[in-house]
Amino acid sequence: MRHTVAESPTANTGAMDAWLQSRANVRERRGLTRRAGASGCEDAGTMLDLASNDYLGLSRDSRLTAAAVAAVEQFGSGARASRVVTGTLPAHEFLEEKLCTLTGAASALVFSSGYLANLGILGSLGGPGTLLILDAHVHASLLDAARLSRSPVVTVSHSDLEDVERALKSRSQPRAVVVVESLYSVLGDSANLTELAALCAMYDAWLLVDEAHGIGVAGSGRGAVHAAGLAGAPHVVVTATLSKALGAQGGAVLGSAALRDHLVNTARPFIFDTALAPASAAAAARAAQIIAAEPELATRLQDNAATLADLCGIGRSQGAVQSIPMATADDAVAAAARLRAAGVLVGCFRPPSVPDGVSRLRLTARADLTHGQMVHAARLIRAVLQEQPARNLEHGGMSRNGNNI
Repeated sequence: MRHTVAESPTANTGAMDAWLQSRANVRERRGLTRRAGASGCEDAGTMLDLASNDYLGLSRDSRLTAAAVAAVEQFGSGARASRVVTGTLPAHEFLEEKLCTLTGAASALVFSSGYLANLGILGSLGGPGTLLILDAHVHASLLDAARLSRSPVVTVSHSDLEDVERALKSRSQPRAVVVVESLYSVLGDSANLTELAALCAMYDAWLLVDEAHGIGVAGSGRGAVHAAGLAGAPHVVVTATLSKALGAQGGAVLGSAALRDHLVNTARPFIFDTALAPASAAAAARAAQIIAAEPELATRLQDNAATLADLCGIGRSQGAVQSIPMATADDAVAAAARLRAAGVLVGCFRPPSVPDGVSRLRLTARADLTHGQMVHAARLIRAVLQEQPARNLEHGGMSRNGNNI
């Protein structure tokens, strides 16, 4: 029997087009529409950036750009192949060495992004015999990695040590990995790494710590794992992104030499992905050197974060990111738009990007901003929040006198 194709070029796509439009309508109705476009950050003369993840201001540091340019001139604009073919360059090996020096890890393996590093580690450690125990607030990349790992997965209450212990104690699998973040970027709180590591040691499990928001920020810049005295611990694995405090691009897994060898042979996002561009690798390596040599950068960041939180009248988080809960997604979007019009860029987190379903303004302190800039930004933020509907007060926003309630 002969089948004919409809003459209309849209005949076979109507249902999909209708579905896409329906989803767009739902997002618009709920105030959840996002757009990828120029942010205005390029106009440094007029916009004060409290939205990006450039915690130490290194992305525009002349030392990083010089390292990146030198790497392009030596190795070209791209790595040209997977790391296991011809893509491993001296720039990658140098970066891995400097990451180990900074964090105290025994070994490091660099991926093209922090997202891929998380996919790689859980995919390689996972399987039917490995139970993954995830904190309810871990990043989307870790959730996706767990789903793809073919492992049984248990999600435990946020920062609940008793819940973690229950999951470890009741497991039937021979292996287990507890997955947390050192500093959580939405609520701004930190994991109790010392107690978690002790629990994992007691129940013969590994602890995986995502230090995306910790390296360059906590422990004089060396990370929360290092600050907790866990650097190099055989049952503690660290993942990191190079695109935040290190001001570059890429990701890494830090652990034992045996783990690195296992990843090289099994991590699909490493084996089947073109290696990190040499310019990014060189810039990240230079950043790691700077952070190790200049701990005052992390101190300056912490001082600015404390100033911003205090002047905005909000609870101080331990990381660079300070957040202000808002009543609705629309309120968060409106406040962010008013601040942008006033010359301050802030993050706007809305469901499904927030683990507790509460929309927030996300304020990122940076080491390269002055005290005066923090004061100016806080004054504008307070003014905008005081214009918000009174219902925001029920969700932990500012009161009319600026106090968090």
